[in-house]
Order: sequence, then structure tokens, then C-alpha cells
Amino acid sequence: MSGFLILCNANELVRIPAESLVYIASEGNYSDIRTCDGGSRTVTLQLGVIEERIDGQLSSPEHKFARIGKSLLVNLNFLHYINPARGQLVLSDCKSFKFTLKASREALRKLKDHIEKHRNDESF
Repeated sequence: MSGFLILCNANELVRIPAESLVYIASEGNYSDIRTCDGGSRTVTLQLGVIEERIDGQLSSPEHKFARIGKSLLVNLNFLHYINPARGQLVLSDCKSFKFTLKASREALRKLKDHIEKHRNDESF
């Protein structure tokens, strides 16, 4: 994976290597970006804006991001475990980091169904 996600507003610029971006969690106008080194950066951008920038800047097939509900955007390259009944999602590289997140059952069920449906696709 190559490329960078560049987010900027009136006060700051954040440049993140795509292969390091694990997930982005949002609350209102603030978004918390988590990277595989355990780093965290809060930016004053709504998740929808960040999602548009990811689509524009990281549009190659090797970059796979999915919106999970209203407040979570995850890098599917790190998807390790989904349990819709528990509302649990685990993102990991199976070596150095593991993030356990909560999401709605409905959103996780949709993600699980989508992955099952497309598991044999070359681009997935």
C-alpha cells in the first residue's frame, strides 16, 4: 500500500501514510485518527469530509476503507474479527496492535454480509 491521506483545515495539516491508518472515530465535528503504531490525532473535521478525502486521495484497489455506522471509518486491510451479536469489531495486524471497537449490530451485520458476499473478489 502506498500513498498518504492529507487532511488540513485553517489551523493544521496532518499527513498519514495509508498503510498506517487503522480507523477513524468521529463525534460531531471532531474525528480521532488511530494509526498502527498506537498513535492518535484529533482533527476538527467531520467523518463525511474525511471519507470524501480518502475516496479522492486513496482511490486505488489496495486501499479498502468502509464506513461502519455514523461514526466509524475502518481500514479493511486490518479487519480481524466481527461479532454483530456483541457489537464488536477487532482491527489488528496480528503482530503488533489490536483495537477492539464497538459498533451497532446492524452496521456490523451489513459489513459481515458484504464481506461474505465478496470474499472471492480479487479486489477485496
